[in-house]
Amino acid sequence: SYTTDSKSREENKKTLENLYSLSVDITKIRRLKEWVLLQDVAYVKEIAAILQEMGADETTVASIIERCPEAILHTPAEINSQRALWQLVCQNEKQLIKLIEQFPESFFTTEYQQNQKANILFFQELGLKNNIITRFLTSAPNIFYNPVEKNKNVIETLQRNYLNLGGSEANMKIWILKLLSQNPFILLNTSTAIQENLEFLQKNDFTDQEVLQLLSKLKGFIFQLNSTTMQKSMLFSKNTFKCSDQELKQLVLKCPALLYYSVPVLEERLEGLLKEGISIAQIRETPMVLELTTQIIQYRIKKLSALGYDIKSGNLESLNGTKKDFEVAYGKIQSKKERPIFNPVAPLHIED
Repeated sequence: SYTTDSKSREENKKTLENLYSLSVDITKIRRLKEWVLLQDVAYVKEIAAILQEMGADETTVASIIERCPEAILHTPAEINSQRALWQLVCQNEKQLIKLIEQFPESFFTTEYQQNQKANILFFQELGLKNNIITRFLTSAPNIFYNPVEKNKNVIETLQRNYLNLGGSEANMKIWILKLLSQNPFILLNTSTAIQENLEFLQKNDFTDQEVLQLLSKLKGFIFQLNSTTMQKSMLFSKNTFKCSDQELKQLVLKCPALLYYSVPVLEERLEGLLKEGISIAQIRETPMVLELTTQIIQYRIKKLSALGYDIKSGNLESLNGTKKDFEVAYGKIQSKKERPIFNPVAPLHIED
């Protein structure tokens, strides 16, 4: 919406002077978004004053403007409205300025203020804690750009399906809030897409209880898929592991990544494991290793091999899990190796 036509290709001298006075590194702005410097009107001093009023020091103000130069093109009225909006979920201005410093672009997107406000109030009504809503505002700001009716629609679809699948009314709120806090991007899907994906699972003989289990395990990522990619991934797994439909279903329940990752990703990860000398039978036994990237697998195998642990002959459980899980498993193997063999009934030879 800003003019960048060639007629006014000259940088605005007043803007430059004001930026210099704030110790802003103008070369960074030229490299990032030079068009900001070409605009006829900019509110450098005013925006800096608002940020300072919130508690930002000179270095912080300069850093914010360098990282998000278009901040200076917003009117003070727009920024004050945005400030009031974010204060609905921030404990105080100290927290607010910290968020602006970390995520300036999220804060300075002011075009959807009405939608943002309606969605903040809707999330609060739903029971989401303010700290979760601030996390959404910074890491998933586009869910606030939706009209609130669309977000309500998606939530209602989830609630309806949860109850239809046998979930209880008493647990529904907790389930919805957990799903949202794990993956707010669910709200960028349409109600139709959500419905189609659930129907796909039911057509593939997953029971209502199993579908609910998958939804919780996948943290809502299932709603970002489509039936075509899920079908391809399942077929790939069936051929790879040479299993029946029932066995495949059990594998998917054990490792939902078989449903979530595309065929090229699964192929690459499988290839990486086979190169390390791991067999298909071992992977079938512990399919969760396919959730890890080839680099992570290589790193973990290398660490275990250094302890003399042969991954080819054992099971893959020790490779599994989060970084923390792996460190715990690694620590156990290490302490086992370092522990001296001690026979409690052997006589002790003590010199007189």
